[in-house]
Amino acid sequence: MYACHRAQFRRLAPITALAAATGLLVAACTSTPAAVQLNPAAVKGQSAKTAAKYLNIIPAPGSTGADPADGIKVSAENGGRITKVTVRSSGDPVTGALSGNGATWHSTWTLDTGQSYTVTATGTDRMGHPVTETSTFQTLKPGRTFQTEIYEGSNQTYGVGMPIMLIFDQPITNKAAVERSLQLTTSKPVVGAWYWDGDEHLDFRPRDYWPANTTVSFDGHLNGVDGGDGMYATADLTQTFDIGQSVVAVASTTTHHTQVYIGGKLTYNWPISTGRSTMPTPDGTYLTVQKGNPVRMIGGTKGQPGYYNELVNYAVRFTFSGDYYHSAPWSVVDQGYSNVSHGCVNLPPADAQTYYNMAVPGDPITVINSPKGGNWDDGWTEWFLDWNQYLQGSATHEAVEAGPDGSKFVSPSSLPADTASIPIGTSAPGNYMSN
Repeated sequence: MYACHRAQFRRLAPITALAAATGLLVAACTSTPAAVQLNPAAVKGQSAKTAAKYLNIIPAPGSTGADPADGIKVSAENGGRITKVTVRSSGDPVTGALSGNGATWHSTWTLDTGQSYTVTATGTDRMGHPVTETSTFQTLKPGRTFQTEIYEGSNQTYGVGMPIMLIFDQPITNKAAVERSLQLTTSKPVVGAWYWDGDEHLDFRPRDYWPANTTVSFDGHLNGVDGGDGMYATADLTQTFDIGQSVVAVASTTTHHTQVYIGGKLTYNWPISTGRSTMPTPDGTYLTVQKGNPVRMIGGTKGQPGYYNELVNYAVRFTFSGDYYHSAPWSVVDQGYSNVSHGCVNLPPADAQTYYNMAVPGDPITVINSPKGGNWDDGWTEWFLDWNQYLQGSATHEAVEAGPDGSKFVSPSSLPADTASIPIGTSAPGNYMSN
């Protein structure tokens, strides 16, 4: 009977670090007053200074240290009206929204750091005469910066429980601003939320498991975001990946069987043997982390009773401390009847191979009826928390609705009732607590 390697793993070992830095190309700017164009015949005798009061652009013309986190704001004053705003820059394109009454326009995302911008606003004065206002300015170059990595790999496939995991190289204190810079586009409608696990890890998890066969595009509009105390991001972050088929496993330490649901249907019911009484397999809804065939498992003290150093086939890991679903030909006689492992879920060889072949990172594995509770962060444990608990980890305390047209923050109270079933569609509340 072979146990599982208990060496501690880092919580996250990023598959890829994507921080597509944008070039800091500084264009020349002037400190001359904004150009104003009027209809000469309609406003004969009216000075440019008087006409300029109808359209106001912030940052002001000639600014050289504008805060990129503030974006661009154009406002109509004294009865004026905005009809169009354009922004020129050699950096990232700038989009914005015009209010329905033409009174204000504001950029959607933060601006790039250390970049020159020219804003041209057109509109009318209170008499309906055309007016144009222009502002050229430069955003600040930050003295302190932070970088962001994403765990998900490009064009990779993950299980229906997979969280989006972001890692920051500096502690973030302005957490709400970071959350609001993040956008998701999903091929199928999804409701979820962001959750801060400390100050350097931010995860997105759906309220229920992802819909199977969903394409997810992540856009972090981070360049120009103030992470706290004047510490700015200087690059955006993007990634696209897929959610594959739904594969959900539930292992009972008392019935000595694991059920495997594929596409929402019970497909397999295999005999298992879980951890013996001195090393029980812990309760909790985990996610598959990695797999290997074979995996070398080492335990105990060399030269002492109980020491082992063996290669184990078809091993799928679900805790960082060393719990796997794996092939265990030596315990077939016990599988379905008693618990004899050192913490892993022992499977018959053919069944272990079947599970191994279809497992991808992020497939849910739930262990139930154990005398031992699961530990937070021993694996990807986002599904230890129920939906209300998870919402409390967001700096905005808002939910995220995502779909083919992008995402938006919404009040959790505005969401329809959750109808997902347990264990196929979502995890059970308090699943990590031992019986």
